[in-house]
Amino acid sequence: MKRIRIVIYGLLLILCLSGCASEADKNSCEVDVLAKTTKSWNDAILAEYPEGQPEITILRITIAPGAELPIHEHPVINAGVLLKGELTVITENDKVLHLKAGEPIVEVVDTWHYGKNEGKGEAELIIFYAGTTDLPITIKKEN
Repeated sequence: MKRIRIVIYGLLLILCLSGCASEADKNSCEVDVLAKTTKSWNDAILAEYPEGQPEITILRITIAPGAELPIHEHPVINAGVLLKGELTVITENDKVLHLKAGEPIVEVVDTWHYGKNEGKGEAELIIFYAGTTDLPITIKKEN
């Protein structure tokens, strides 16, 4: 478990500080912490990282205006940023999160939920999943 955390922290540090390595670059580089938390957006404590070979997945997801995603859950911790548009995320027990462009999301884990784009333009997100090679990142709910 410690190895997974080290890999994730190392990757995040590289992503955050890339381009800010030298003194000259530090004058032209700014780092904003968008999220640093032990909880998902619905205030639940994040699950422990799974055992096994770490696997990082980074997705760019585009959701058309008016589109509603199927109900699903994530068995792994994931977080991202809404790059453009608007997105509403709703859990099965009716907790709601409204996101606007530039806002981060630390997703719910092992909680059925869905997203919908209620805006007039596309919603575009970058999502980072910290999983293992033997786990899916998303499971759709069977009807």
